[in-house]
Amino acid sequence: MIATVYVTRNGLLEPLGQSQVFGYLRGLSQHYRITLITYEKDEDWSDAERVAEVQAACERLGIRWLPQRFQRRPRLVAPALSMIRMAWLLQREVRGQDARLIHARSYIPAVVAMVVGRLANVPFLFDMRALWPEELITAGRLRRGSLLNRAILAAERACLQRAGAVVSLTHAGAEYLGRAYPAEMAGQTVAVIPTCADLDRFVPADVPPTRAVIGCLGTVLSGWFRLDWLAAFFAVAARQDPALQFEVTTLDDPTQVRAAVDPTGALGARLQIAPAESGQVQKVLQGQMASVMFYAGGEVSELGRSPTRMAEVLGSGLPVVANEGVGDVARIIRDHNVGVVVSGATTPEMQAAWDALLALLADPGLPARCRGAAEALFSLEAGTAAFAALYEQVIGAAADGRR
Repeated sequence: MIATVYVTRNGLLEPLGQSQVFGYLRGLSQHYRITLITYEKDEDWSDAERVAEVQAACERLGIRWLPQRFQRRPRLVAPALSMIRMAWLLQREVRGQDARLIHARSYIPAVVAMVVGRLANVPFLFDMRALWPEELITAGRLRRGSLLNRAILAAERACLQRAGAVVSLTHAGAEYLGRAYPAEMAGQTVAVIPTCADLDRFVPADVPPTRAVIGCLGTVLSGWFRLDWLAAFFAVAARQDPALQFEVTTLDDPTQVRAAVDPTGALGARLQIAPAESGQVQKVLQGQMASVMFYAGGEVSELGRSPTRMAEVLGSGLPVVANEGVGDVARIIRDHNVGVVVSGATTPEMQAAWDALLALLADPGLPARCRGAAEALFSLEAGTAAFAALYEQVIGAAADGRR
């Protein structure tokens, strides 16, 4: 089999690594000999039983897993040191395994892959996931026009131009790249592969829930989630249905979340804020009637966002309540009639959204329609097949170029 190296700063031991890295590699490992370089956080690495379990899973698939320690501090120095170590490790593995492709997930691995790949004459895949420089600005972690911002944009430009192919999570993100970098993107191969979910896990409930519950899944204290919109929607829904319950399933600090979502305490015990283990999230969703997700739509950063939670929610047969300007979210909702697009945070606008959701929930075909949209757009099988086709194309083009 052809050897490839996959490098990511995410950890294989964390939920994202399992769903958005290992999920694809299970299928790709049937056709490629994969070396996987990940960066594991201390709290995950300390779970020896979990480490052994994941190591055994990799060995069963023939994946050579090389976990590294993720360093958070010092804040600016740690990424630079990580890049140096990553470059050394990547060049060792590319040469030692005679790899024909480097799959770089996100920006820092892509910069390293670009340098190592050029020295080793091996193409790299820029799996950019989302528009990271813009996300940093939206979250208030980076100032537009700063020296660091200009450096990151220069790296983005170079990676887009020199990659064997580029992967965008959304059509909206790919279209933005074409406008922002017309010269670099001219003739570049771009594949849109959205965030996928394990639809064998996220399935509709066998029996409809006995309670009326509106949910919200995932982090909401990220800096790019609209907590004020969530609070406004919950407030309107609570007034319309006194029996309605609300669940925010998140690892975020519940005290901070409650202060933002229910500042007056009006929801009280009707609002539950709690985490859920990765294997229990599908059961949480199966007990709900709809899920709400409001991001900082309208920002450039959001054009590249493909929320994992949307794939999981639709796979569970639930509709989505969301806002405009977030990747392909609104387009998917409208094209497949699987949710409500909210136009604004005022009380009349949230009331209109609630009324539209009630009308949608009255449609007996809704759960099957949501599930069908998930299978068409977000299945691991579809995503894995898309990556396999891209691998073949990039490796083939590089081989033709060397002849």
